[in-house]
Amino acid sequence: MVVTNLDGLGRAVQVLALIKSQSLADADMATLIEGATAGMVQALEDPYSAYLKPELYQDLQGNIKGTYGGVGLLITMDSEQRLTVVSPFKGTPAQRAGIISGDQILRIDDRDTSELDLEEAAALMQGEPGTEVVLLLYRQGQPTWEVTLVREVIEIPTVEGQFLDGYPGIAYIAVTNFTDHTGAELGQLLTELKQEGLKGIVLDLRNNPGGSLPAALEVASFFVPEGPVVYIEAKGSSETLRTVHPHRVELPLVVLVNGGSASASEIVAGAIKDTGSGQLVGETTFGKGLVQTVFPLTGGAAVKLTTAKYLTPGRHDIHEVGIVPDVEIKLTPEEQHEALVHAPAVDRDPQLAKALELLRP
Repeated sequence: MVVTNLDGLGRAVQVLALIKSQSLADADMATLIEGATAGMVQALEDPYSAYLKPELYQDLQGNIKGTYGGVGLLITMDSEQRLTVVSPFKGTPAQRAGIISGDQILRIDDRDTSELDLEEAAALMQGEPGTEVVLLLYRQGQPTWEVTLVREVIEIPTVEGQFLDGYPGIAYIAVTNFTDHTGAELGQLLTELKQEGLKGIVLDLRNNPGGSLPAALEVASFFVPEGPVVYIEAKGSSETLRTVHPHRVELPLVVLVNGGSASASEIVAGAIKDTGSGQLVGETTFGKGLVQTVFPLTGGAAVKLTTAKYLTPGRHDIHEVGIVPDVEIKLTPEEQHEALVHAPAVDRDPQLAKALELLRP
């Protein structure tokens, strides 16, 4: 094995020497090394791993902190390497244009997305507020269509909540993303709601694409008993991540999920379901049970690698399977758009209506 590795390194050096001595194309050493670095990550054939140039790394850090310039879409590569929408963020240009979970993005301006990796595609949709980007989209069973979106400052929404008219003491809380400040926002909202007579909660994780793992632990800790929230299994090691604070709200709870509920939102939903802390209503979740770690490199770049998978408290591996809700209620794309744009509107949202039915004494 050692000899094989040395042979491979020797080939790489040989190719580098041939490029420098024989190629008509001019390429400086820094460009060649960067290309080789990116190529190593691409060879993993993992849609969630990527080499991040300095500008892409900065964009990623902005997303985690909660703001960036763009159209408000979370995207992924499906099993056939097609650029696919996980979910639009609420109140963003993408959602207002009617883009929904499962839509495929075929082209961004003049770039065919089959030629792009995930990070490049995300970077093309981001940019200065006020500028335009044109997307060519496909939805199963429909012809392709183009939409022109005007970029905005996307202040990634995290927590919104209110009591519902006609349902005394029942609060609707939407957690639409997991960023560094989500836990604190949710804690403040719950404190206010309890002071006003909180008796039950509908927690909406639909179209929540995930985000920060620590934020998921904070959110789950408000709803599940002290103990494991998620098990992390990495190469040669495993770790149990437990609740991180003692401020659990022990009230009747229903969680809304759909195919746009991914990653960190599945950690929360899985913990609530497996511990019996609440019921899940809606549709099977996205099924992203992998953990990525970002490793900074010299020169401002970074590499993002899939380093582990996670299991729910019941030790269920949900990757590419998702979490099946306790009560399944499917919506058409049009119904889903109507429900989420006008949320919380009981008369426009069969999933919310079912959640409230379950919470009624």
